[in-house]
Amino acid sequence: MTIDMITTHLLLVFFSVLLTIIFGVPLGVVAYIFPKARKIILKVVEVLQTVPALALLGVIMVFLGPDRATVIIGLFAYSLLPVVLNTYTGLVEVDPAVKEAAKGIGMTKINRLFLVELPLALPLIFSGVRLAIVTSVGVAVFGAFVGGGGLGSVIYESIRVSNMKLLLQSTAVLIVMAVGFDFVMSKIEKQMNKKLTGNSVD
Repeated sequence: MTIDMITTHLLLVFFSVLLTIIFGVPLGVVAYIFPKARKIILKVVEVLQTVPALALLGVIMVFLGPDRATVIIGLFAYSLLPVVLNTYTGLVEVDPAVKEAAKGIGMTKINRLFLVELPLALPLIFSGVRLAIVTSVGVAVFGAFVGGGGLGSVIYESIRVSNMKLLLQSTAVLIVMAVGFDFVMSKIEKQMNKKLTGNSVD
């Protein structure tokens, strides 16, 4: 196990989550604004996460070949649900009184969305991103089977040669990654909620 393998694993997670944010948040907004599209969007992202990760990567590999891009796209698809769902839920749960107040002072739908509703939904959206990151850290292990490299390669090799020490080391690194990301982001999320509560009180 080398630093390069750990770095590769982190980069796979980073780029997949970046794609998830870029596409997931807008999809959640579309689901919130357009009821007709809501069922389709939510059903598609739900189905994507029910597909076994290795099978999903295998299907993508048929079209893109064994490559890191295959892993990134697979992780992106697999991580969409929490971001899309939390974005939609966060917008829906904005206090109706706040929405009416914004409407009452003459704000357009677009202004209400970007200046009022999305900022208030941000903590829940961030929570979805946190879940996506933690999920991707674990699922990225399967990237080794489709040419993605990372810690999955170490785990696969350690199992193949029955190297329990290497297996435990690589597993420990994965756990530290997942727990570390979850801990840091949960702290940030609490601060966001605290700031939002303070602002609402003010």
